[in-house]
Amino acid sequence: MFKPKFFTVLPGLTKEQIAKDVVSGILVGIVALPLAIAFAIASGVSPEKGLITAVIGGFIVSFLGGSRVQIGGPTGAFIVILYGIVQQYGVNGLMLATLMAGVILILMGVAQFGSLIKFIPYPVIVGFTTGIAVIIFSTQIKDLLGLDMPTVPAEFIEKWHAYATHLTSFDPATTLTGALALLIIVFWPKVSRKIPGSIIALLVTTVLVQVLQLDVATIESRFGEIPSSLPAPSLPFFDFETIRNLIMPATTIALLGAIEALLSAVVADGMIGSRHKSNMELIAQGVANIVTPLFGGIPVTGAIARTATNIKNGGRTPIAGIVHALTLLAIMLLFGQWAKLIPMPTLAAILIVVAWNMSEYHVFRQLLKSPKSDVIVLLTTFSLTVLFDLTVAIEIGMLLAVILFMRRMAELTNVGVITRELKDRDEEDDPNTIVTRSVPEGVEVFEINGPFFFGAVSKFRDAMHIIEKAPKVRIVRMRQVYSIDATGLNMVKDMLADCRKSGTTLVLSGVHAQPMFALQQYELHDQIGEENIFGNIDDALDRSREILGLPKEGRKRDFVPSVQREKQED
Repeated sequence: MFKPKFFTVLPGLTKEQIAKDVVSGILVGIVALPLAIAFAIASGVSPEKGLITAVIGGFIVSFLGGSRVQIGGPTGAFIVILYGIVQQYGVNGLMLATLMAGVILILMGVAQFGSLIKFIPYPVIVGFTTGIAVIIFSTQIKDLLGLDMPTVPAEFIEKWHAYATHLTSFDPATTLTGALALLIIVFWPKVSRKIPGSIIALLVTTVLVQVLQLDVATIESRFGEIPSSLPAPSLPFFDFETIRNLIMPATTIALLGAIEALLSAVVADGMIGSRHKSNMELIAQGVANIVTPLFGGIPVTGAIARTATNIKNGGRTPIAGIVHALTLLAIMLLFGQWAKLIPMPTLAAILIVVAWNMSEYHVFRQLLKSPKSDVIVLLTTFSLTVLFDLTVAIEIGMLLAVILFMRRMAELTNVGVITRELKDRDEEDDPNTIVTRSVPEGVEVFEINGPFFFGAVSKFRDAMHIIEKAPKVRIVRMRQVYSIDATGLNMVKDMLADCRKSGTTLVLSGVHAQPMFALQQYELHDQIGEENIFGNIDDALDRSREILGLPKEGRKRDFVPSVQREKQED
């Protein structure tokens, strides 16, 4: 479970596959270059930090990860949360939050939480992913058009109001450079898919700006030189107050990184017919996010687009990811002085296309046709992400999804009351229906259908009060109850106390494994009495006749624990 894929596939490697992996790794490294720089700048840090992240983080993710083809590095999903951390706590705060997120990811992997990520509702994922895409797009307008603005407001509505106010100050040269980059990125795939359009746009616009000596902002004019070496590792400064304030942002980084990495691994599995180790992948992501900030890098996760590029170019083992990291290192060391000439509107165009691809507008539009509860979760998460804060959006989105799910489960759970006068006539096709049984006078039969949890307890309480006269025997059928929680157990306890007060005997029928275990743990099994707990309605009715002093009519069967009676159940 905790053995990296690199060591799993190493014994079976062939020279042909190694050659394919090397070629794929070089191509992916070239593709990752402009993205690493663009994501770093958009996150509010200097461009070399994106390169450091792709080099160190990418190497660790491939070397220690649980996927054959995962490519690690900075991604667009982090931009919003990272920019907010930098603005509030500075670059040192970002490094510390990244390190903390790495520790959280390792703990998640060791605790085997990898498989639990799939339980995050899809509308929550789509809502905040589309929201992030909208925010990324909105942050690039100034650089794309070269607007003469001293600062860009952080809030979404204020930002667009400021854009509208300064729209007439756009720079023609910057706008044309950005438009050219956009056109190349969008239409280049029609010419060739071997070399990505972002690389062609970067080369063409950089050469154009330098040859024509256009007055367009570049990485050099904005950030200065790009270092041609990796910095020495150092720990970020920290104090307990800062750590306390960064717990939620760090948790958000860890959660986002885990979701994106595992989603990328799942997509990759489908493309190559393999299976990744989710918990090993989380541990690798955690190690990468601990080591990378020591060198000044930003958060690392699996990158879906770069992973897909790796697969399409023949990469099938972690060697491709390792070569991708080494390629970026070589570019940084040998060609860093040229990277500083990249125009800012070109990077803005690249990020706008990334935002468009992230938005998955067709999926968002399709989800609007889902059940109302899912639409509410989707729109709430999206709106909170765009207008307020990503951390708040995830928290409230998850909470809302859970509440609506519980409401849906409560609606599915129903409690029926059956007596000699009131029988479930609409279930006559059911061979185990009470209609085909004779219910003695003085016996009241309840049937619970669905999980017996706190959302359904009120229905049970209401149903018990339908019949005012206390019966001699109260049978509760639980053949459709596969789970029960503490609130449901407490309801059974209260019902048992009420039955004892009124001289009524409580009998349970069709108890499944989880409820049976829960009753024993809650010490209700002995209070009810094993002689009053049965695996089927016939034995329960026979027990009621015995209590009433009547002859037995049902088919007599010994009690069999529900774990052993799949076919004998009610």
